[in-house]
Amino acid sequence: MKTTSVSDFRTNMKRYLDAVIYDSDSVVINRGNTGAVLISLDEYNSIKGTQAILASEKMMRSIQSGLEDISKGNVEEVDIDAL
Repeated sequence: MKTTSVSDFRTNMKRYLDAVIYDSDSVVINRGNTGAVLISLDEYNSIKGTQAILASEKMMRSIQSGLEDISKGNVEEVDIDAL
């Protein structure tokens, strides 16, 4: 993660955007006592997808049930090459 000021970000915007897009980096842009975080669109979409899963009670019950099955050994091996 990189940290910068608004004026430095403005001057070097292309460099920061390239780092976010091509290097999966994030940039904290400080502005007084607060700031903003610049992330790639892929990272943003991943975060929003995770939020949607966590907000779904049905999905969380399904995940919890799967984790319980794994801990109890209720699993089925699958040969990925056979799929």
